[in-house]
Amino acid sequence: MGTTEETRIKEMIEEWARAVHAGDLDAVLADHADDIVMFDVPPPHDGVRGLGEYRRTWPPFFEWQASGAVFEITSLEVTAGADVAFAHALLRCGTPAELARHPERRLRLTIGLRRDGDRWVVAHEHHSFAHTGDQDDAESEHEIRAIHQDWFEGTSARDLDGIMAHIAGDVVSYEHETPLRYTGAADVREVCDAGLRAATGPVGWDVPDLRILVRGDLAVAWGLNRMTAGRPGGEIGESWSRGTRVFRRSADGWSMVHQHVSYPYDPTTGLARTDLTP
Repeated sequence: MGTTEETRIKEMIEEWARAVHAGDLDAVLADHADDIVMFDVPPPHDGVRGLGEYRRTWPPFFEWQASGAVFEITSLEVTAGADVAFAHALLRCGTPAELARHPERRLRLTIGLRRDGDRWVVAHEHHSFAHTGDQDDAESEHEIRAIHQDWFEGTSARDLDGIMAHIAGDVVSYEHETPLRYTGAADVREVCDAGLRAATGPVGWDVPDLRILVRGDLAVAWGLNRMTAGRPGGEIGESWSRGTRVFRRSADGWSMVHQHVSYPYDPTTGLARTDLTP
């Protein structure tokens, strides 16, 4: 095909990049095939497969991007045939501080497209950064955010196996209740299971103010936990507590090795204040 189709595809990709920067999920998903395969910077190493999984990758990225990060195309080239096309692009992707430290840093993007009737759809995306030695801390932060998103969704789905997938076998957890500490994944699994079973209706967990700091193969995440759970009669209860979590990276990826959750206490009564809100 000629330049008309290449221009059409170029405009489509530029619109997609603007939607990513704006955090517009519906627009990001538009013009993507149901069977899309994406090789992303974070795991899984065998790729993200299907539009549903592709959708799940974006909320953690949007949360990181809300810190002031940019996502903008600096170069884009398209080659179109009769039924298939491909594009390759370079993008500025990072926070102002990251780009100030590494102004040359670019996200590399390759896109494969196929014709679907009178339109083009994206069937494949491959995102990567050049390897510069140690894995960039910003990329690791994306991975830690994705783990939290898995936990939040796993909690709502009561998926105990999914929740435990990111917890190290030698984890040590300081929970709200006694004993002083829980040691090992089996003990933490029992705590999680008990919490899920205690809710008679919908259950939820998120950390709206999640902060993450990564240095090499260690990371720490902290913020206020917002827990919701169904109660008898259909009422939904909400409580807030403090949470700090430490992660270790191994050949299998990131896993949580320590957790500390707590409620503040009233020094005049010695009782925990479970009624406090931000």
